[in-house]
Amino acid sequence: MHSNSKRIGVYGGTFDPIHNAHIKVIHSVLKQFALDELLIVPSLQPPHKRPDAVLDSYHRYAMAVLATADLPQALVSTMELDEPSRPYTFETIQRLRKLAGREASIFFIMGMDSYLEFPDWKNPGLILLESNLIVVTRGAELSIALQNRRLPAFSNTGVIDLRADSSTPNLDNERSGAVFLTDYGTGVLSSTEIRSRIRAAAGVDDLVPAQVVSYIKKYRLYIDKAS
Repeated sequence: MHSNSKRIGVYGGTFDPIHNAHIKVIHSVLKQFALDELLIVPSLQPPHKRPDAVLDSYHRYAMAVLATADLPQALVSTMELDEPSRPYTFETIQRLRKLAGREASIFFIMGMDSYLEFPDWKNPGLILLESNLIVVTRGAELSIALQNRRLPAFSNTGVIDLRADSSTPNLDNERSGAVFLTDYGTGVLSSTEIRSRIRAAAGVDDLVPAQVVSYIKKYRLYIDKAS
């Protein structure tokens, strides 16, 4: 990765498993933010989850690779898997900033639930110092957030509302520190629901990319796991 003015997205998560809603977010962010590349970063072991609650990282990595094989700009990164002693997002963003250079624009993608908890993350200020936030919202959850609590506004530029706006944001001066609200989230699909359906022998073909469905069946994933 060279030091230049590239636009780089970072989509972290357990991806346990990666599913169609994740893929929609990837397509939307790549297009609307005119990203040069988007790094999908499976976590090794999220600090807030039990060690036995997440599938082994090599399976989650393999499924993410299969699901995005036809997206040249979407790259699955082992950045967090290779650094088990540094599990926090701010550390991942700092490493990426060092690799990308000062001129690159970095966009960290998160859901509304994570955004509302962001003040409680480890060193959230350092994340905003080195990157922008893209918050993926759904209409209902955003309305609830607005009713129950004020949306956090951590950045110098405040919260930039891009919902219902299909144009590419003007980011010429946004190397870091901006928070963008988007409406790329759809439905209520979750990895938890998919795992439950698999354990109940219910079909997930319409929820998960076909390559991932085949992989799950081949390795009999989630059948005996209570997570």
